[in-house]
Amino acid sequence: MASLVTFAILAAGLGQTYAQSTVTVNVASTLQQIDGFGVSQAFGRAAEFRDLLSGDLQKQGLDYLFNTTTGAGLTIIRNRIGSGTTNDDSILPKSPGGPTAAANYSFNDDDRGQVWFSQQAMKYGIKTIYADAWSAPGFMKTNNNENNGGYLCGTPGHTCSSGDWRQAYADFLVQYVKFYSERGIPITQLGFLNEPDYVTSYSSMQSGANEASSFIPILYDTLDKNGLNNVSLTCCDAMGWNSQKTITQGLVSSGMEKYLKYITSHMYTGDPNSIISTKLKTWQTEAADLQSRWCATWYSNGGQCEGFTWANKIHNGLANANLSAYIYWQGLEVNQGQASSYLVASDAKTITPSGRLWAFAMWSKFVRPGAYRVSTSGSVSNTGITAFKNTDGSVVVVFLNSGSQQNVKVSFKDFVPATAEAFVTDNTRSVASVEATLSDSTVSASVPSRGMLTIKLTTAP
Repeated sequence: MASLVTFAILAAGLGQTYAQSTVTVNVASTLQQIDGFGVSQAFGRAAEFRDLLSGDLQKQGLDYLFNTTTGAGLTIIRNRIGSGTTNDDSILPKSPGGPTAAANYSFNDDDRGQVWFSQQAMKYGIKTIYADAWSAPGFMKTNNNENNGGYLCGTPGHTCSSGDWRQAYADFLVQYVKFYSERGIPITQLGFLNEPDYVTSYSSMQSGANEASSFIPILYDTLDKNGLNNVSLTCCDAMGWNSQKTITQGLVSSGMEKYLKYITSHMYTGDPNSIISTKLKTWQTEAADLQSRWCATWYSNGGQCEGFTWANKIHNGLANANLSAYIYWQGLEVNQGQASSYLVASDAKTITPSGRLWAFAMWSKFVRPGAYRVSTSGSVSNTGITAFKNTDGSVVVVFLNSGSQQNVKVSFKDFVPATAEAFVTDNTRSVASVEATLSDSTVSASVPSRGMLTIKLTTAP
């Protein structure tokens, strides 16, 4: 372990001293790979984004989400596969009459604005597009309704008079992927469940590990037969981390890891705070503050809408649960305000980013897809530390400080930095450039109180 070094540093004009802590980044000691950070514009929010904002505001909103210079540089979008009874919410709104009958699929080239949103995201270089179904169409389920739970007909213990709809549901999902592919939008991850441990009045479908395990091989084979084996399967977007842990245990026992690439979860009944026992990557695929009123605050009292609160959630997921991705619920909403379930707000006249957006940015602008988290040694009082190596060879170190201002010194193993840039976010600054001193292959900088410091280092060309 690196030693803790302290000495007096005179704060300009304040007569105050700070302790300097030394941390070592072990660049060759790799942990999980990072796929990115992202948002959704599901349930028509993409169409509102497009239709209610003028060209300049539209561009500003997209920049806040995806631009690596002026925004958060997010790299993942999560689209909803609709299952309703209208053409704008499903590619198969009416039953073909039975599970083996020819399905009359149709696609309206809009998908409630998600086609437009996907195309816009791709202009910023986004390559990770996750399509997830909240439910199978109602006629494929035990309750004959896309809402209010119910199980997929044909899964263990859930027979229906209409027959076994598992293959038909797999065909439905694959056709959705094909419709997007035909429009130049490659779906990279595909999910067939959303909160299967929660019954609600909107589109929802129940499932445990047994039900999921009876369907996953069918969906995998259907993708393969359609030349789509480059699409990675996920499961199961449970309500919370502990629930997903239980489901995953059943999936692993049933041998499902050979079909899946990702274990996915939400955080509403429990944040990701520990490692799930699987060889698959783990993603946090939906997170939000659904209770508090909208706020743009970085830190006030530790409330759920504050950016600093979400910085801690993201840090814990990366450092303690080995997450490879963290996805917030909605990216931008227009004329809302009842909850902080989105990162950027607009009244159709102005655009307002939240502290939560900048919490994401302190990782997502600098830690790019394909990076690996690397280990660190040493500690800084009241401060969480994560470090990463990008595919371009750059190294990023992120400090999250819940205490008073502190000075840090970072040294490296298996890496010799040639340049260093530092950025801070706190109550007065959002991803603002600050001084970082590089000397003898170590870098020194200051971490603000209740704030974040991100240092990016590069080697000589």
